[in-house]
Amino acid sequence: MAQLRSVLLAIEHATIHRDELAQAAVGVERNLQFAHQQLAQLEGYAADTDARWIGSAAREISAQIICHQYQFMDRLQQAIVLQTGVIAGVVQQLDLAKVNLLQAEFRLSGLNQILKTRKAALMRVQQLREQRQMDEFAAMQHARNRAMPMSGEKHDY
Repeated sequence: MAQLRSVLLAIEHATIHRDELAQAAVGVERNLQFAHQQLAQLEGYAADTDARWIGSAAREISAQIICHQYQFMDRLQQAIVLQTGVIAGVVQQLDLAKVNLLQAEFRLSGLNQILKTRKAALMRVQQLREQRQMDEFAAMQHARNRAMPMSGEKHDY
């Protein structure tokens, strides 16, 4: 097992790194959901404000209030555009996190394959060693059996 220690250590570190990247990807996904929720709130607020504004059109409204309403809606639209940009940025972060996680998975898979190959090689060496020992034992047993006088042989003394 001493020959496998370095590979096992590398697998342990790769597993920890992969798990950290997976947690980071989950965090980015939560950020993306939150950004989408914020965008939906902004869009909902803009729609509600437009609906209220249209409903109040029956009343007489001063030019100053109309001007403030347009400025407010412009700012709300700017906030929506900014939030859309935030979502695009978070999507890029998520894509990068997924790529990094996939690379970590490939690395871990490769290390596991190396471990499997090395274990198989060690097993082959062990089997050859055991076979050699059995062959030597059989050869020694055969030599002993030949060296022993057969029972029932006549000896001239």
